[in-house]
Amino acid sequence: MYTGIVQGLEKVVNIRHSDHFTTLYISNENHFFDDIFIGASVAIDGTCLTATGYDTVLHTVSFDVSALTTSLTTLQFLNIGDQVNIERSIKAGMENGGHNLYGHIEGMATIKDVIHTGETVHIDLVIPDENIKYFFKKGFIGLQGCSLTVNRVDRQSNEISVDLIPETLRLTTFKHVQIGGKLNYEIDQMTRTMVDTLESIHQRLNEK
Repeated sequence: MYTGIVQGLEKVVNIRHSDHFTTLYISNENHFFDDIFIGASVAIDGTCLTATGYDTVLHTVSFDVSALTTSLTTLQFLNIGDQVNIERSIKAGMENGGHNLYGHIEGMATIKDVIHTGETVHIDLVIPDENIKYFFKKGFIGLQGCSLTVNRVDRQSNEISVDLIPETLRLTTFKHVQIGGKLNYEIDQMTRTMVDTLESIHQRLNEK
């Protein structure tokens, strides 16, 4: 489990394509992986991945990514030298300053607009039709591993909006977002359960 509070950035050092999976090699320049172990879970751009190796000479950590995960996420667009958002899984007793995230990416949202106001950034996003129902004003969304508050919902256009403070921009890849770009998004599982349960009850009542 994760908090959605991204710790910082690392770089893609190498990418190796194999049969039905891809291996990403990520740097350890900021020492996020000093105590990494094989099997540890790490959120890379919000996607929960398992550490499969650590090179003590090159100081890189490797992660295997399935073909399905690649197809659903922005990991498919990564190139050597790109930066990625990093969050290690939460440990018992740690403060959770964000929201509960699982790293189970639903898909990709499309950036419709980016507005810079002073040192802050406002982003308008288009959510796929079938999932806009899970977002509410002042609810939250996981974007590239960041726990963010939803400030606007337009169900007619399938849009939501979020606003980013300078500290979030400093620590994450959001400083590089552009119109037309894609972002990994995760739905709050409690909201999904509530919406799906209410829909199921409503459907059963209508069938009577």
